[in-house]
Amino acid sequence: MRTVRQTWFSAGGAVALTLGLAASASVQGQPDGQGADRGRGSPATARNVVLVVGDGLGIAAREAIRLATVGQDGQLAMDGLRYAGWTRTDSADPEEAVTDSAASATAFATGVRTYNGAVSVDVDGRPVATLLEHAQRLRKATGLVTTAQVTDATPAAFGAHVPDRGDQSEIARQYVEVTRPDVILGGGEDWWYPAGDEGAHPDDPDDPRPEVSRSTAGDLVARAQAVGYDYVTNAEELAASRSGRVLGLFANEEMFEQAPEGQGDEYAPTVPLATMTAKALDVLSRDRQGFFLLVEEEGVDEMAHANNAARAIQAGQALDETVALVREFAERNPGTLVVVVGDHETGGLAVENVDTADESGDTASTEPAVTQSLEDGPFPIAGSDLQFTVDWTTGSHTGGATPLTAEGPGADRLARSQHSTDVFDVIREAMRGRR
Repeated sequence: MRTVRQTWFSAGGAVALTLGLAASASVQGQPDGQGADRGRGSPATARNVVLVVGDGLGIAAREAIRLATVGQDGQLAMDGLRYAGWTRTDSADPEEAVTDSAASATAFATGVRTYNGAVSVDVDGRPVATLLEHAQRLRKATGLVTTAQVTDATPAAFGAHVPDRGDQSEIARQYVEVTRPDVILGGGEDWWYPAGDEGAHPDDPDDPRPEVSRSTAGDLVARAQAVGYDYVTNAEELAASRSGRVLGLFANEEMFEQAPEGQGDEYAPTVPLATMTAKALDVLSRDRQGFFLLVEEEGVDEMAHANNAARAIQAGQALDETVALVREFAERNPGTLVVVVGDHETGGLAVENVDTADESGDTASTEPAVTQSLEDGPFPIAGSDLQFTVDWTTGSHTGGATPLTAEGPGADRLARSQHSTDVFDVIREAMRGRR
């Protein structure tokens, strides 16, 4: 895709995000959900659950997004949720100390720690029930929304069971033939069509990465349509759909182009995350028993892997705009539990002062691997004359804990230090109405 340089935050958008957001505070010692959530008439049982995952979203990335979009005195929508805590993310991998997205998502989805690369199977490869499946047993509607491939590790961990996250066509097959989420929206069309069938999103010949149809299970789009999914491929078709079961694939792979700055990077999903989420909420909220919805912004992680702070911040702004939309829905629909969390930290991102003498990389090097990890910026702090830079320590994941904020039934139980598996326990019990 062509390189696009664009403004990655707007003062107007920043103001909109701060309007009407309550101050974040953890209320301790309130038994059985008593306190502000219950005081507003919110039931003890979570009728609806929206779990929002910022892939790769560590605390420093969250702060960089805040500084760039709403400034030092501003507050992100995700920071305005009432309860705050953090999650430890270590997997049970026998060879690696730091989790990957599959093991981390499996911990959130199933409450079980597993090896890196595993999708909702335990360390022995046995399937483990997911929050999406628990919700279905409670007769709730379910949905998966992401800017990654819909069959990528995070959504897959909620709707499939495979020993290897790379088996994305099998993940798609399980969506269609086994778990059948009511709404599936994101990228990754290549894994749904067999080789030679380009679908609605053919490969870009100018893209250095080959992205071609590669389904190993035949035409999975046709199978989805056969069992009742309305298949849509763009924003107009999504808006026009009136079906209660929607499959939307809006890119052949991810819904953006991850790369170091100026090397083909672009964050411009043809259907924004907030638009996909709004449609999912509209469809799923028709169910009388409520719903479970997983929403993921993948761009923060992928851009951090490329040490591209500008695009990571841009993806983070899209994530926060989506959280603002979800919070508005929750305000109108008491009994909605909203949880926002990072699955792991990516890049070892650090927010620093602008200081030309403090560059830790080799500024004389022309090696792409070296220049990629140099400081990014400076970036303006919204509403001030100050600036900051972003420095990186790696192009991989780190073992840092990730911030969590939440509001709604059971959210007070997340205001603590916990493992990702504990988040599963709280959400499952909130859906069941137990404490």
